[in-house]
Amino acid sequence: MANRMLSNGEISAFCLGLSLLIHSGVGVGDGLALLAEEENDAEQKKLLSELADSADNGVSLADAVKQSGRFPDYVCGLLEVGEQSGRTEEALSALSRYYEDRARLDHQVKAALLYPSILLIIMLAIIAVLLIKVLPVFNEVYSYLGASLTGIAGGLLSLGRALDAAMPFLCVILGLVVVFLVLFSAVPSFREKMTSAWRRKMGDKGVSKKINTACFAQSLSMGLSSGLPIEEALSLAGSLLEGVPAAKARCDDCKTRIQSGESLSAAMKASGVLPRAECRILELGLRSGTGDTAMEQIARRLSEESDIALEESVARVEPALVMVTSVLVGVILLAVMLPLMNIMTAIG
Repeated sequence: MANRMLSNGEISAFCLGLSLLIHSGVGVGDGLALLAEEENDAEQKKLLSELADSADNGVSLADAVKQSGRFPDYVCGLLEVGEQSGRTEEALSALSRYYEDRARLDHQVKAALLYPSILLIIMLAIIAVLLIKVLPVFNEVYSYLGASLTGIAGGLLSLGRALDAAMPFLCVILGLVVVFLVLFSAVPSFREKMTSAWRRKMGDKGVSKKINTACFAQSLSMGLSSGLPIEEALSLAGSLLEGVPAAKARCDDCKTRIQSGESLSAAMKASGVLPRAECRILELGLRSGTGDTAMEQIARRLSEESDIALEESVARVEPALVMVTSVLVGVILLAVMLPLMNIMTAIG
């Protein structure tokens, strides 16, 4: 627990609080001490106190957070750049905004994965109850009338009997799924491992690619606003994409092209790290001396686009699940009720 990495929300709150204190004229060591005094969580309080002691002993903020082992390398790297350029406050502010966005994105991804999964389980449970419990009742009614379920209804009845026989095994599987969902929802470290594994294999397609591009743009904006040259900002942004090989390869390709003499716009277009229109806007911004402002606007726009794409994907999942399961339930009921209506008509 002592080496638990801080969450995105905790990092954002830490950077925001310290940047505000530095802006008001408080030194880094005193600012960390003030944050420790105001902190209610014992673990966080201890961390802030240790950071304050390190700062009072002459250790730089970047080295202090690195030695704590509680912050990502990206935070340590950008703080080091900010301290070397005399822009610690700007680096902290940029980190606060970036990790706030990451925390919001994590929440959206969690909701996008968790809610449809729960809905799917509920729908499957409803269908299983119909097949296992309801269809046998109708079959008994048919047998009293001297008939039996045939065709689609008979096939569904056989499926229900097979599911009933396999119920112990299915309950074990359902229990494992429920445990997985609970762990994914409640344990950040488990969720991070699962999402990291998924990102390595499937994390650069569709909506995920848009999210990766938005994260890259936010990181690049943060590097430029902290005074980094474009090449160093690209390297720093690429470090965030280590878990997505395809996205990391695009960033490395862009760096290689710039080092070989290609213009920024041409390198970014060829490598695909940013959309073509955004590459042109960034190049114009750099030429006019407002590259950090242009990049900030690009990052904000790409972040909004990725949010919209994610919301649209989630919005399509729920009605699709409801539609499919409703059709299945309707087919089951019609397959049973129509023959029954024919029998009742014949009797009448």
